[in-house]
Amino acid sequence: MLSAIAPGPGEHLVEIGPGRGALTDLLMDRAEQLTAIEIDRVLVEQLRQRHGSRGNFRLLEGDALRFDYESLAQNGPLRLVGNLPYNLSTPLLFALLAQRAVIADMVFMLQKEVVDRLAAVPGTKAYGRLGVMVQYHCQVQPLFEVPPASFFPPPRVDSAVVRLVPYANPTPVARAPEHLAQLVNQCFQQRRKTLRNCLRSQLDPTSGDALPVSLDARPETLSVADFVALSNHLVARGRPPTGETVP
Repeated sequence: MLSAIAPGPGEHLVEIGPGRGALTDLLMDRAEQLTAIEIDRVLVEQLRQRHGSRGNFRLLEGDALRFDYESLAQNGPLRLVGNLPYNLSTPLLFALLAQRAVIADMVFMLQKEVVDRLAAVPGTKAYGRLGVMVQYHCQVQPLFEVPPASFFPPPRVDSAVVRLVPYANPTPVARAPEHLAQLVNQCFQQRRKTLRNCLRSQLDPTSGDALPVSLDARPETLSVADFVALSNHLVARGRPPTGETVP
């Protein structure tokens, strides 16, 4: 994982959830500037005692899910790394997408199932809201798998490491990214139904609109570009999807 991160000169690395410092110890000798964010007070104290005197290390006690990463990016974009808590990985990824403007890249160890979802293609079981939204905002590069035997105690799941690189300018471009997020969320709540049923209140088949996708298509078969085209179509006609705003 250290080789995949490959800290370079002038880079500011931010480790999310360093825990007992297995990765921190290795990064310490390679990173010019390393900030660690840990919520567990006991682990914070252990890390402070071990590395508190190092000039290139800063330890912050806080919740990575609600952290303001922009506050750390005064001198340039951040490189985020870490072994993310598996039970919080999806909401944390969406929280990080919301602050992607200050992030150069992210190298995370996650449950393999989550990495599969991040990189999934249309028509597969793993394809869903997470994959569509992350792929819209980032280049997804699965790197390698990590078996349970690599951990102590061994978990009951396989793990994998992935690199996410936010796009400076996503292509194609959603006119209103918040509407795209709502649309994707709404569609995948009923992934096996056709768009005709998923978006009955937004799509009027009698209006004469030249829809960019077929009303008979199911959400799980649409590409990221299809969702963007559909979102732009709705926004242009003043019929954005309804429902709760999502990241």
